[in-house]
Amino acid sequence: MLRASGLTQKWVQREISNFEYLMQLNTIAGRTYNDLSQYPVVRSCPLPPPHPAGLPALLHPSVGVDGGPSPELGPRRVLPETWFLFPAVPPHTQPHSPPLLASVFPGGTPDPDSPSGSLATPPRGAPSPVGSALLPEGQGGQVDPQDSHVAPTRVGGQFPWVLQDYVSPTLDLSNPAVFRDLSKPIGVVNPKHAQLVREKYESFEDPAGTIDKFHYGTHYSNAAGVMHYLIRVEPFTSLHVQLQSGRFDCSDRQFHSVAAAWQARLESPADVKELIPEFFYFPDFLENQNGFDLGCLQLTNEKVGDVVLPPWASSPEDFIQQHRRALESEYVSAHLHEWIDLIFGYKQRGPAAEEALNVFYYCTYEGAVDLDQVADERERKALEGIISNFGQTPCQLLKEPHPSRLSAEEAAQRLARVDTNSPSIFQHLNQLKAFFAEVISDDVPLVLAMVPHQQPHSFITQGSPDLLVTVSANGMLGTHNWLPYDRNISNYFSFSKDPTIGNPKMQRLLSGPWVPGSGVSGQALAVAPDGRLLFSGGHWDGSLRVTALPRGKLLNQLRRHLDVVTCLALDTCGIYLISGSRDTTCMVWRLLQQGGLSVGLASKPVQVLYGHEAAVSCVAISTELDMAVSGSEDGTVIIHTVRRGHFVATLRPPGATLPGPVAHLALGSEGQIVVQSSARERLGAQVTYSLHLYSVNGRLRASLTLGEQPTALKVTEDFVLLGTAQCALHILHLNKLLPAVPPLPMKVPIRSVAVTKERSHVLVGLEDGKLIVVGAGQPSEVRSSQFARKLWRSSRRISQVSSGETEYNPGEAR
Repeated sequence: MLRASGLTQKWVQREISNFEYLMQLNTIAGRTYNDLSQYPVVRSCPLPPPHPAGLPALLHPSVGVDGGPSPELGPRRVLPETWFLFPAVPPHTQPHSPPLLASVFPGGTPDPDSPSGSLATPPRGAPSPVGSALLPEGQGGQVDPQDSHVAPTRVGGQFPWVLQDYVSPTLDLSNPAVFRDLSKPIGVVNPKHAQLVREKYESFEDPAGTIDKFHYGTHYSNAAGVMHYLIRVEPFTSLHVQLQSGRFDCSDRQFHSVAAAWQARLESPADVKELIPEFFYFPDFLENQNGFDLGCLQLTNEKVGDVVLPPWASSPEDFIQQHRRALESEYVSAHLHEWIDLIFGYKQRGPAAEEALNVFYYCTYEGAVDLDQVADERERKALEGIISNFGQTPCQLLKEPHPSRLSAEEAAQRLARVDTNSPSIFQHLNQLKAFFAEVISDDVPLVLAMVPHQQPHSFITQGSPDLLVTVSANGMLGTHNWLPYDRNISNYFSFSKDPTIGNPKMQRLLSGPWVPGSGVSGQALAVAPDGRLLFSGGHWDGSLRVTALPRGKLLNQLRRHLDVVTCLALDTCGIYLISGSRDTTCMVWRLLQQGGLSVGLASKPVQVLYGHEAAVSCVAISTELDMAVSGSEDGTVIIHTVRRGHFVATLRPPGATLPGPVAHLALGSEGQIVVQSSARERLGAQVTYSLHLYSVNGRLRASLTLGEQPTALKVTEDFVLLGTAQCALHILHLNKLLPAVPPLPMKVPIRSVAVTKERSHVLVGLEDGKLIVVGAGQPSEVRSSQFARKLWRSSRRISQVSSGETEYNPGEAR
């Protein structure tokens, strides 16, 4: 499966990140959410819901399989193979946050009075129970798999310790000495342990001949290790307490310090826990936000609370950000294949594993034990307990050495030879240039300009232009041709204007009439990812309309809202559309597909979301994260789940004496919520505008007061793009809301902002109807009037029809 996927080649050529590649390897190796010994990690697409199953819990002594003490726990219970995790609802309307969830979004708490085990959502402001996170089948009724609400959808996985410097005041990623040796198992990362581990292996002999020799009696990935790291977040807190017979483990054995955890690996070859993916994307697990009493350390009498971070990290967010940078660093990229060989590859088993000091207890390997052939019930359950409790080695994916990754320089040289490659604009922020592309409609604001990111192309038409869709404030529809960056042109792109725009007899207008006085709003427009459909709100009759592209033919009018549809948003997968209305409700609609192409909307919404007390002003949705977020005119933001429509949280941006509308919302790839709000200090006072960043659990992470009025907001990769009425395009870092580059000035106010599917350009729609294309890079000196582009079995010349040959100069008088 790994070979067929082509993932290794993509990783080698730096087309995907180290983080993404490790996630995919874990998925292919069979890691699953249903088994904590194969711990779940985030994945980019939903999995089918799990099926209820479970085995009776088994008592097991606190010993390792080699007879030594287990480094993780005292007396404990072995978990059944399949458990369903039910997080508690955090209403976030209380002064103190309720139990925090470990990178999952809650769908409610299990209702013990419900025979179906459905989730009972407490009233807003009610405290959330902590102990309701674990519900095996047979306790509390039959489990409805759909109520096992997990977002992001998760699959099991394993990640390495990548650093060994947790004491320096600063982290220098250019210094190889700060990194861990990825060619060695974690048990012998301290060279002093190698001889001890080798002697233990050679001296071991099972008189019965059943147990093969092994280097380690514990495992690098097991249920106890997951709970060890995630003890501060539900549902893992409750799992840990249950495993410890109703109490927290000894404070000195808890995960209380990153540096101490690494030191434990250096001091004991029996402590072989690697990391979990949360170390690279989820800062909340490092904080004791729920205020659990975790006891005090014996030597210092210091109370265990938040995890003690290395001196080089100023906050949990800073730790995660620098740790993620370390994972993607040049050193780790050059050596990660060595660690993959140990965990997933040819050094996992056999003579290579023996030589690498990488052999674990035989029951942890796939296929080592055939439980169906074990007749004795007690022996079979004991084996099940060992396998479940001590962890499982991933499926072996490779039996030959894993190829190494190209260096950054080698990858750049390779890309330089590929004519059709489109470099990301966010990798060249110091080389931004704005080009005037075309006047779409004279003096009529351009409220939408975007390139759908999943446009289908046949094998023969590869390299042909994409569709660039524009909509003006008067409803004029444009479907233009767009070709991104090509190294043979000096202006970075090719734009061919829709000929119907300039011909009054051929112009296509979206069907009206619109709400009087407002015209077409970009907030109430959305385009299907494949570019086949355009959805529009803002119509006087409260309808949601579906228009076919590129023809502009009206296909359907759906009237389910009781008032005007004010805003629309599509998920990146093209599965769901969310609409918000003046009637204070939001509706989630399923896109209909035929032959893999979008053909319309279902006639009825799959969810109707309630909770707002004022008109809904903006919406955002993510199917992967199971999040539907909406903002209203009274300054309130509400989070619901998509699949079940459950209320999750209410957020109220800070600093609002008299809160104004939440004008814009956006979601990051890891659940970050960016909210743009407004407020007044008193009636008649000047309006102030702010930008707020919330975590996946609705915790405020950063705020930024804006000196300009925002008119467009877009989140992509690790950046926030903000267009303003004061004619500036701002690019901010997502994690801190700090400027990444100085603002790009425009001549007139901005009405829309979008990023092309290759992330090679930013499309900016202006108040006067102009389309501005922002690109980056230093193209070669070539003729600017024409360029050659290789197409299927041909090399023809395409006329450069775009006005983008002229660089946009905003320095002229406005």
